[in-house]
Amino acid sequence: MLVILFYSFIAVVAIQTIYYMVFSFFAFSKNKRNKTSSTPVSVIICAKNEGDNIKKFLPSIIEQNYPTFEIVLINDASADNTLELFEALALKHGNIKVVDVENNEAFWGNKKYALTLGIKAAKHNHLLFTDADCKTVSKDWISTMSRNFTDKKSIVLGYGSYQKKGYNLLNKLIRFETLLTAIQYFSYAKVGSPFMGVGRNLAYTKSDFYSTNGFINHMKIRSGDDDLFINEVATKHNTAICFLEESFTVSIPKTTFKTWFKQKRRHVSTANFYKTKHKLTLGLFYVSQVLFYILPIFLLSFLYQWEIVLGLIGFRLIFQYFVFGFSASKLKEKDILYLLPFLEIGLIIAQFSIFIINKISKPTHWK
Repeated sequence: MLVILFYSFIAVVAIQTIYYMVFSFFAFSKNKRNKTSSTPVSVIICAKNEGDNIKKFLPSIIEQNYPTFEIVLINDASADNTLELFEALALKHGNIKVVDVENNEAFWGNKKYALTLGIKAAKHNHLLFTDADCKTVSKDWISTMSRNFTDKKSIVLGYGSYQKKGYNLLNKLIRFETLLTAIQYFSYAKVGSPFMGVGRNLAYTKSDFYSTNGFINHMKIRSGDDDLFINEVATKHNTAICFLEESFTVSIPKTTFKTWFKQKRRHVSTANFYKTKHKLTLGLFYVSQVLFYILPIFLLSFLYQWEIVLGLIGFRLIFQYFVFGFSASKLKEKDILYLLPFLEIGLIIAQFSIFIINKISKPTHWK
């Protein structure tokens, strides 16, 4: 039995090494600064009961340095003062358009329905998406993201970070999960197999949206307006990535484990609808992560080939630190590196719990 476990562990380390070699395509890449763009852009923001956040974060969008852009503000049947704030801003700024979405029995609580109406109302072909609780880190966000549009590239994947909260452990776990997810979707896109993007910072064209009939193939799935759409429409030919700091957005993270866990339940549930090849590769990565931490416990408890086992553990951890270090430097998340193994183990446990609970009951809609 120990022999089988030993060779299984060698295979697990080999699999993890291959994954981190793939991740190195992003870690060691350089983000070229393309020529400044003047392509007209429609910024799409969908909000539901976001009155407080609108006051804080929308000015960073309004004050963007870009020659031609409109802001499409979608009020998704809010019960607070979101619509009033949107209408007041529209009176002050000529480039703001308000789309008021009322509850629809067929699409109750479905963000995709609201987004569809907002996209249809946008007057420009190039669309840039973010959330109402997001703030841009610079006034060149639109410029930096939109310059990646070309005749061939109609999808741009950006980075949506979360605000740092000092030594708060939950905050570091949230940001670690965000960093790992970004490393994955940037790396997969680099090797020609894009599989997702995040709605906090994402761009594509209306042409792409209409070519796949929008969200129609997954309209009944509450989440996935960003990742499921990109999983369906993105290819190695039409997808670009942008990780220049000026292109980042920053969101307010959840402050309790319960609310974050609930949010992740919705996010994780969409992965079941990815393309088969992406489900297999993402699933294998997770399983190999789990086995990397479990198998050595048995082997080392019997001191079986312990020198080789410790050597393989050290090799994988060093390689991981190397790849994460360069990636975290690009995405300005270096402060979480010193907790890397502990955060990885914590995330593995949380994801396993989410998997089990989602099997028992379905997560609720987006708001």
